[in-house]
This record gives sequence, structure tokens and C-alpha cells, in this order.
Amino acid sequence: MLETFSNSSDIIAISVVIVGLAILGYLSIKTLITSNLFQKGINLYQAKDFENAEIAFRKVIAINSTNDMVRLLLGDILNQKGQVAEAKALFCEVIDSSPKNPDAYLRLANILMQQEQEVEAKANLVQAKELLQKQRQPERAKKVSLLLDKMTAKLQ
Repeated sequence: MLETFSNSSDIIAISVVIVGLAILGYLSIKTLITSNLFQKGINLYQAKDFENAEIAFRKVIAINSTNDMVRLLLGDILNQKGQVAEAKALFCEVIDSSPKNPDAYLRLANILMQQEQEVEAKANLVQAKELLQKQRQPERAKKVSLLLDKMTAKLQ
């Protein structure tokens, strides 16, 4: 009877290890695929092949919907293609999921300036500047501050 119990616990232990290894393997493959697609998208983006970069980035999002950088780059592509509403929505998604990401505020402010929504653009720039200062990025914060100064002078 004791041997039966021992064999049962061995089988359970082996099963748990096999399931764990299977999950680890699946996640490793998923990560590798995502990483390769992301790098392909970056290379296409840098080569200004925006159509294929968009396809690669959309595939990355389909696999890993939490990647903010992919959403920002895809938003940039869509903005360049004139799909401003969709780009704006992506930037807002990043802000909602990662409210401490200054790049999302900067990109959204850019679109708002294009749409001549200066008040909203300025609010996003202020938020980006504050985040950059908190994240110890003084050079970038200074550039945003200069832009804010120009906007303030223009609005007066």
C-alpha cells in the first residue's frame, strides 16, 4: 500500500514538472516570436517601409497587447498615413495603461497641435514635462518647456 502511494505521488510530481516545462516552453516560443516580429517592425520602420512595419506591429500587438512601444510606433505610422483618429486612440490607450509614459503624452500633444486644439495639446505637454522631470530626463523636459513657452507666446 505504501508503494502505491509513493508511485502516485511520483506520477503527480512528474506531471506537475511536465506541465510546468510545457508552459515555460510555450511562453519562451511566444516571447521569441514577439521579439522577432518587433525587431522586424523596427527595421521596416527605420527603412520607412511603413505598410509592412504596420503589419508587423499589429502582429506583435495581437500576441502581446501590453507592449506600449509597439503601440506608440504604430500610432506614429498611422499618423503619417493620415489615420489620425486611430493614432490618437492608440496614444490614449498607452496613457490609460501607462500614465507615467511621457512619450504617449508628447505624441498625443503633437496630434492635438495638428488639429489646432492648443489648450488640450498644452495640457499634454505640461504632463509630459512633469513626467520627464520626475524621471530625471532634464534635457527632454527642457525641450518640452521651450515648446510650451512658444505656445504660450503664440496664444497671447
